[in-house]
This record gives sequence, C-alpha cells and structure tokens, in this order.
Amino acid sequence: MKQHKLALTLAFLLATTSCTRFAVAQSAHPTAARDLQLAAFGAVSGVYTGLGGGKNFAVTAGVDLALTPWRWLRPTLEVRGTYPTDHGLVDSQKDILGGLRLDFLLNHRIHPYGDFLFGRGQIDYGYGYIYGAEIYDLTTTYIDSPGAGFDYDLTDSLSVKVDGQFERWASAPTPSGNIYAKVGTAGIVYRFGFGGHGKP
Repeated sequence: MKQHKLALTLAFLLATTSCTRFAVAQSAHPTAARDLQLAAFGAVSGVYTGLGGGKNFAVTAGVDLALTPWRWLRPTLEVRGTYPTDHGLVDSQKDILGGLRLDFLLNHRIHPYGDFLFGRGQIDYGYGYIYGAEIYDLTTTYIDSPGAGFDYDLTDSLSVKVDGQFERWASAPTPSGNIYAKVGTAGIVYRFGFGGHGKP
C-alpha cells in the first residue's frame, strides 16, 4: 500500500513538473515574438538627382523588421524602393535598397534613427544625356546610401515618417564616375501588432 501511494506521489510530482515546464515554454514564446516588430510604410519623396540640376517627384514604399532591442538601440532590417512619378527634365531615378537601420529608443513619441542601405538603381536620361563623345539613354548601377530620420507616433500602430538619404550612384556619366543624389521622404508607417513602437 505504501509503495502504491509512493508511486502515485511520484507520478503527481512528475506531471506537475512537466506542466510547469510546458507553461513556462508557452509564456516565453510570446515574449520572444514581441521582440520582433514588422512594419510597412508608404511615402512621397523629392529627389535631387545630382545630374545637371535634375529633380524627380517619387513614391517610396518599404518594409522594416525590428529586432531585439539592446540597451537604448534597436537594430532594424529595412528594404525600400523608390519609383519616380514625375521624371523631371534631365533624368529619372528608380531604385531598390536594403540594409541596417539603428533606432534610438528614447521612450518618447519621437524615434530618431540612422541607416546605411545598399542596392541597385536605374537612371533613365529621357531623350539622352551627352557626356564626352557618347549619348546615354539608360544606366543601371549599384548604390550605397547613408541616411537619417525619425518616426513620430500618432497611435500604437501609426506613425509619421520623415527622413533623408544621401545616395552615391556608381558608373555614371560624370567626371568622377559617380552621381550623388539627395532624397527627402515623408510618409506614414503602419506597425503590425507586436506591441508598441520601441517597446521590448
């Protein structure tokens, strides 16, 4: 009889321990999920193309995946694309860029960040751009682009975005072989339900 009671007691303890471990594992999973935060943004951009005073009006859209915060910084993976709707009189530039962004967690509505993006773009010269003895219609090349900006929270899910990117286009018809464009962007960010912005 004593052995029977001992066996029941051990079985109860084992079941309790297993349930406790399962509960801890289940509760840990949502916490880990909240460390990630997915967001998308849509915006308009003014582009100074860096070639003969060229200007574009463009739309920009992108996706961000914010990773686990570390101290007062939050690394974020970003992909964005820009497409000109007004090509201007000199040239038009479209590109897709991706890279790393660092958000500064200040525990306020405003969230400044710096980024470095890299990608590929295309320059359309419209009726042709003469440089040296050649006429250029189209150039496709690599881009590297440091930038900075901020998101300003309207709600837990919505923010206003303002940022600027400095873009170096390689293999361009200029004396240096590069074009240096400047892009100013303003738009709206929507975050997908992982908790508030910048909140681990």
